Amino acid sequence: MSRRDRLKGLFDDTAQELAAANYEEPSSRGSAGPVRTMALTLGRMEEESRAMQEALLSGERIVELDPDLIDSSFVRDRLADQPLDMEDELVHSIAENGQEVPILVRRHPNDEDRYQIAYGHRRLQAVKLLGLKVQAIVRKLDDTDVVIAQGIENSARRDLSYIERAVFALNLELKGFERPVIMKALSTDKTELSKLISVAKAIPAEIVRSVGAAPGIGRRRWMALAQDWNGMTAARLAKLIASGSFLAEESDRRFELLVAELAKKEAKPETTEYDWKPKSGGKIAGRIKSAGNSFTIALKTGDAPDFGAYISRRLDELYEAYRAGRLQAGE
Repeated sequence: MSRRDRLKGLFDDTAQELAAANYEEPSSRGSAGPVRTMALTLGRMEEESRAMQEALLSGERIVELDPDLIDSSFVRDRLADQPLDMEDELVHSIAENGQEVPILVRRHPNDEDRYQIAYGHRRLQAVKLLGLKVQAIVRKLDDTDVVIAQGIENSARRDLSYIERAVFALNLELKGFERPVIMKALSTDKTELSKLISVAKAIPAEIVRSVGAAPGIGRRRWMALAQDWNGMTAARLAKLIASGSFLAEESDRRFELLVAELAKKEAKPETTEYDWKPKSGGKIAGRIKSAGNSFTIALKTGDAPDFGAYISRRLDELYEAYRAGRLQAGE
């Protein structure tokens, strides 16, 4: 068999081979989206398969590269990498049969002596773990090509969780990619993409990182959390997400703890009320009331109007003195 025929056979069914090479146990969560998303994904994988086959048959070579010379993509799609070990099925397969499917890389845009991976992250991990050279196709790709290739790879292995898709979409938009490109990278439509980006914008990145990928938590629950989010929410959760017991839980459970904490009714602050009179005496008295976010001073008797006006004229001065004192105290 000629090398041309061998390569043709190798990539005749690239989508299925990539899925097998990157297989992971399915998560416990339900369907990631509507049926149209699956159709988009399958069509896109077939398109990439044809493109890779045509490139190979037109003379593009498979080369051996040092895995240490290959960097990750310029945009992250997962909240946390899942490192392989020697017991992984993919590692065993490559150890016994060699690397049957090459990875796709480009020359690093900022370092001509290095490469940047577009496709085949888990195979790169496995080969590196085994101490082998990696079989790769080096292709001229722009940033859009790399982003779409990452999306194809995610369709062929464990799907991104909902919040990972949301964060990936927002990261791509922040890097200046147009929505049609992001839609193609995520195999989604315009309406769903808008929802993904709105969720990622609403929930602070620190909270998302603390929770993690949460593979069992789907669109409805993340959207509900985003809709209920407000400026005071993060402050309420600061203590929870910093606790050791929270961080020790699995990602899905951390999401549950987050929602449970937000569902608790905040205890109403006690109201404090008391009378005030100047120690040196005088024709004035006051009633002071503190209740949560409000604080009132009611002045009465002879000097009340003049003293009240005196305080009012100096409110800016008093407030600046208060702020300066807090800064000095390190608050």
